[in-house]
Amino acid sequence: MTGPAALLARIRSGRQQSAPDGGFDRRLIAPMVLGSVLNPINSSMIAVALVPVGAAFGAPPAETAWLVTALYLATAVGQPVIGRLVDTHGPRPLYLAGTALVGLAGLLGALAPSLGLLITARVLLGLGTSAAYPAAMHLTRSEAERTGQSSPAGVLTVLAVANQTAAVVGPTLGGLLIGAGGWRTVFAVNVPSSLACLALGAVRLPVVERRSDRIDRPDRGDHPGRGDHPGRPDRLDHAGIAMFAVLLLALMLFLMRPDPARWYLPVLAVLAAVAFAVRERRARTPFIDLRALAGNRPLIATYLRQVLGYTAIYAFLYGYTQWLEEGRGLSAATAGLVLLPLSLTALTVARVTGRSPGVRGKLLVGSACQIAACAALLLVHASSPGALLIAVGALAGVSQGLIGLGTQTALYHQADPAVIASAAGLLRTFMYLGAMAASAANAAFFPNGATTGGLHHLALFMLGGAALLFLLTLPDRSLARLGRPLPPQ
Repeated sequence: MTGPAALLARIRSGRQQSAPDGGFDRRLIAPMVLGSVLNPINSSMIAVALVPVGAAFGAPPAETAWLVTALYLATAVGQPVIGRLVDTHGPRPLYLAGTALVGLAGLLGALAPSLGLLITARVLLGLGTSAAYPAAMHLTRSEAERTGQSSPAGVLTVLAVANQTAAVVGPTLGGLLIGAGGWRTVFAVNVPSSLACLALGAVRLPVVERRSDRIDRPDRGDHPGRGDHPGRPDRLDHAGIAMFAVLLLALMLFLMRPDPARWYLPVLAVLAAVAFAVRERRARTPFIDLRALAGNRPLIATYLRQVLGYTAIYAFLYGYTQWLEEGRGLSAATAGLVLLPLSLTALTVARVTGRSPGVRGKLLVGSACQIAACAALLLVHASSPGALLIAVGALAGVSQGLIGLGTQTALYHQADPAVIASAAGLLRTFMYLGAMAASAANAAFFPNGATTGGLHHLALFMLGGAALLFLLTLPDRSLARLGRPLPPQ
């Protein structure tokens, strides 16, 4: 049977048959990777579009900055929420709905007649791109259970490398698109990307969730009346989600522009956090099971490492790039070439070490390299030789590749398999909290432009975070056990 009839049959049956060799079904990798890179590539492409968008609508930088912020905020809230839906309903419907929303958002952005609608398109892009990564982690876990492969290091590496690559090439791709067809092409490119994801997802993702019996969480027996009930689907905790959204929005809005006059934002964040904690401890089906999370200290430590690691990663990426152009006087193109080794080393290190299931070594070496890179920034001056500028970036790339891969792999092994998608979404939320903290640090240390003195103060701030990351990792012996094959039964 060939042609449309065969395609329809495949869509109806989903992925009912396992991979012929009994290993990970590699047909899943294409939709997983293509869908998950939509978020990082959209978060980085916009960097080169802010100036032409501002010129088109007569908007100052303070207004066009919302094109960046809107996607960060929508993603930070959307990832764990949609991850919870993936855990409840399976990856296929959320993946398809999310990637369809990406296409609609891209079309809206390509046709938007005002900056307000353009910002709306970015919010929709943030929500739409929030589905694929939790779905990919859910599929990775379900395939590992089916095959008995406790540590699918190769698949996790592919996801990490693909997402890092997308973030790196985003500005270059955005520049090429703008040069070819104007800034609207940065939005329009999401339409064919969405169609490709929809086609691959419809053909290759399973129609129904493969896990027939939901894995019970270890604390359910201690709290009768809470959690999953046989024969009844999970009810979405709308009140908990709303409080969580208020908490994140208030916190991130303050981090974007810390100012004593905006004291009400951290106060609102604290009040929302207290209300959220009270609500989730009493809810029958909590959005985030705080009791279970409190009992999973290794996972909490991984979330803290994510914030610390990505605060330094984003601060370096934003701050060093800005200094190269303003403090050193390089053109944007030359600065991009200086940072190319950063990208190459990050991708190479992740690819070379990805097959190794170990986590502790990656995080220790990664945090040590981050400390060294931050310390090396203290040696940089406007007259420093180009070799030093390149070497600093390459060293930072090593830390970026190892930390990104290490935290993702740690979460895969530490999270409750029944809620792996929402746990993965929350990991992305902590990454964006790090990005916002980095943005606030850059604004604080570069109040009047990227001076060498400001760069050195930023380096000290990053050095403190990198040292905390190392100290949080060094005594954690539980990391050494992650990724080891299970003993035979």
